[in-house]
Amino acid sequence: MKIDFNSHISYQFLKSAFCSEGIFKSTKQVIDWLQEQNEKVHVNIQNIAFSELKNWVVQDGRIKHVSGKFFSIDGINVKTNWGNVAEWDQPIINQPEVGFLGFITKEFDGVLHFLLQAKIEPGNVNYVQLSPTLQATRSNYTQVHQGNKPKYLEYFQQATPTQILLDQLQSEQGARFLRKRNRNIIIKIEEEIEVFDNFVWLTLAQIKHLMLYDNLINMDTRTVISTIPFGNCSHEMLVSLSNAQVINHDVTNTIKTQFFISSITTENNLHSTEDIISFITNIKSTYDLFVERKDLRSLNQWVFDKSEIHREDNKFFKVIAVNVEIGNREVVHWTQPMIQPSQEGLCAFVCKKINGVLHFAVQAKLECGNLDIIELAPTVQCLTGDYRGNKATAVPFLDYVLNAQSSNILVDNLQSEEGGRFFKEQNRNMIIIADDEFSNQLPANYIWMTLNQLYTFLKFNNYLNIQARSLISAISFI
Repeated sequence: MKIDFNSHISYQFLKSAFCSEGIFKSTKQVIDWLQEQNEKVHVNIQNIAFSELKNWVVQDGRIKHVSGKFFSIDGINVKTNWGNVAEWDQPIINQPEVGFLGFITKEFDGVLHFLLQAKIEPGNVNYVQLSPTLQATRSNYTQVHQGNKPKYLEYFQQATPTQILLDQLQSEQGARFLRKRNRNIIIKIEEEIEVFDNFVWLTLAQIKHLMLYDNLINMDTRTVISTIPFGNCSHEMLVSLSNAQVINHDVTNTIKTQFFISSITTENNLHSTEDIISFITNIKSTYDLFVERKDLRSLNQWVFDKSEIHREDNKFFKVIAVNVEIGNREVVHWTQPMIQPSQEGLCAFVCKKINGVLHFAVQAKLECGNLDIIELAPTVQCLTGDYRGNKATAVPFLDYVLNAQSSNILVDNLQSEEGGRFFKEQNRNMIIIADDEFSNQLPANYIWMTLNQLYTFLKFNNYLNIQARSLISAISFI
């Protein structure tokens, strides 16, 4: 039987994932181009007092925009029977709007290319990072700020069903946002469009290669890229892909080919989809999460002074205010509150070959801003506190990750959190291939899943958290 791959969306993505160089810029040229973009744009970010915020007020126990749009910084009280801490207070970002995180794609020489923007966010570690074609909150694209409309907005607003390759709601950081979701969308066009000075066409393989570098690909690009499906593949289809010279099926002993096989095979899973759903359902039925609003000035163990909201022990994070000047934005000057971390975090997946297929050790993790109690998270996720100061037993597998042999580490780099709300926050992202001695037995809130199963759950809302998606986006097949 001959398989017509060109009719499958997953094949179009797959072909782009195996195309290491696009027709417009080489990967090295993109890195040089990003540096040029950085040098040509004026950026000035300064810390200010809360009283200096323009169009923001401290009112009704929260920091909010005078329009009632954008977002607010709220105080919350959290009660749960999960973990060792049953109750705590904290500030959190309340942004109920669903924003666009969208890519325009187009085929060039038969290969799907993605249109990315070199975008500066006030909290970016290195200012310019590659973002999706469109990255905008509803307040942005409805011009509450009285600035220009985001470029290419109309392509997403007017997209027909046949143009939409992917369309999902996905969550933001559950410890920092209150039940926040964004629309992750990829559309495909046929017509010629104007490509503005700070935009570039890249293949999926190029984007993934750039993720090997620190802080070049922003969080919003990573979350959309992570949700791209590559389909389900039988042995016959795998041979056909090899014959079509899309993959090198003969190199089955390489770790990247093992990741590819884990992403497409539905065979030899340790757990069935039904097992995983039951695992998640049981945890959601066992644990409670109660979140109530509380005045920012009365949060237990937090101090609200003229320029910061911080914990008494200076742990976790703080809320600051900044004055922003960026030359190429829809609005070039504004002020806003931001979240500043107290430390660098760590997010890591441990993978192991089980039944001949790579599986990921996935944890169910409760965070106070989750829409439905828990989401699936990396094997290790330490974004609060100082993970280096933890005892080895405090966080499962932390000691294993920190002492992993270099030969077992596939990914190890620093990646930024979303720079529009978080000020210079970056986390160490790692993917580690475990040796045979790593036990198949996991703690009660962990489960083994193949990459194909993770992609299956990514099709639906609010199953995988943004830290897991960020790591998955970095997995390359070449």
